[in-house]
Amino acid sequence: MAAADLSVILPRVIIVSRRSVRKNKFVDFVGEYHLDLIVSYGAVPVIVPRVTGVHMLLDSFEPIHGVLLCEGEDIDPSLYEADTSNLTSEELEEIRRLHASDTAIDKEKDAIELGLAKLCLDRNIPYLGICRGSQILNVACGGTLYQDIGKELTKNVPEKQRVVHIDYDNYDGHRHPVRIVENTPLHQWFNDSLEDGGMEVWVNSYHHQGVKRLAQRFVPMAFAPDGLIEGFYDPDAYNPEEGKFIMGLQFHPERMRKPDSDEFDYPGCPFAYKEFAKAVIAYQKKLNSLTSVPKPVKLDGEMEKKRKMILRSFSLARNIYEGGHEINSSKESELKPGAEFLESNTALSLQQEIRLKQMGATVRNASSFLEKLQLNEEKEKLARNIMGKMSVEQLSDLMSFYHMMGQICSEVLE
Repeated sequence: MAAADLSVILPRVIIVSRRSVRKNKFVDFVGEYHLDLIVSYGAVPVIVPRVTGVHMLLDSFEPIHGVLLCEGEDIDPSLYEADTSNLTSEELEEIRRLHASDTAIDKEKDAIELGLAKLCLDRNIPYLGICRGSQILNVACGGTLYQDIGKELTKNVPEKQRVVHIDYDNYDGHRHPVRIVENTPLHQWFNDSLEDGGMEVWVNSYHHQGVKRLAQRFVPMAFAPDGLIEGFYDPDAYNPEEGKFIMGLQFHPERMRKPDSDEFDYPGCPFAYKEFAKAVIAYQKKLNSLTSVPKPVKLDGEMEKKRKMILRSFSLARNIYEGGHEINSSKESELKPGAEFLESNTALSLQQEIRLKQMGATVRNASSFLEKLQLNEEKEKLARNIMGKMSVEQLSDLMSFYHMMGQICSEVLE
């Protein structure tokens, strides 16, 4: 199959870029691990640039068959509960100093991603949120976040339960345990790696914020020892085979790989992407079935011959009209198929008929056709008068009947 065909067929997964500074200029990027996994499981990543005003242009990225939101800066606290965090100005300043690369609020990225998350929730489009993407999903549904885990959570738990959620000195190598909740998708994906009936795996961690109050529609899938939710999903919107997938993971399974290797820490690491892509593909099929365009009618030899004769008739009429020539008697017979076609075709608009008449295609029988056209207009007025007296229920029944008849006609023509 040609590459051009594949680009039409494969479903589209929207991914929003992250902005960074390189050589004194802003650049947009997306981690390649995300892109590799999406492509490998049969979808096409479409990158939405974090550029001013893009949140107003999301309709231009349709059709959207899935949304994957991943890394980025802290979400603007005013979007959840900034005034109730009880953090002092000194604590907030210390947080900005410790996490300088993450605490610069990006309101444009917030607007783009919250818009996409709400679109997915409204239309049941598959959604996978990784790290910041999981936080966006929770906030979009009315949940809240810890502005800083260290200041708001860690200090309130016993020493043995405390967790380091980000280690700048061992960024990709740092791991901490999480307890997987039974009978959840994570349990299914990592089941073969759980030892002696335990429910614990070790995950990476690159965040200083996290879910504080989980939105009501979601169910936790994993907890860190300090009680922080490390994964959640909507059980009512999870069935990849049917195109349903709404999930957030605080850790990065795509980056859980052994040192200096592309081998995953656990066989279950890529399953979030695999099942997400499965849902995206199913969603595209479901969407296409609802918006499918009838296939063009394939003509037999006789009908194709007639089509070419009509086409020749219109072409000749156009040449006569544009050249201002008189109609040659030898050519008059070639104009006949076009005229007869117009006489029998009442689907043309009045504007189309006038234009074709000017071109000469209706020279032969223009008057008789226009008489029929006038008669049709009188019938339309009569029909409108009758339907104006009908009830809403009667009109709805009538519309349903003609819609059904139109479908039957299309099927018979095919």
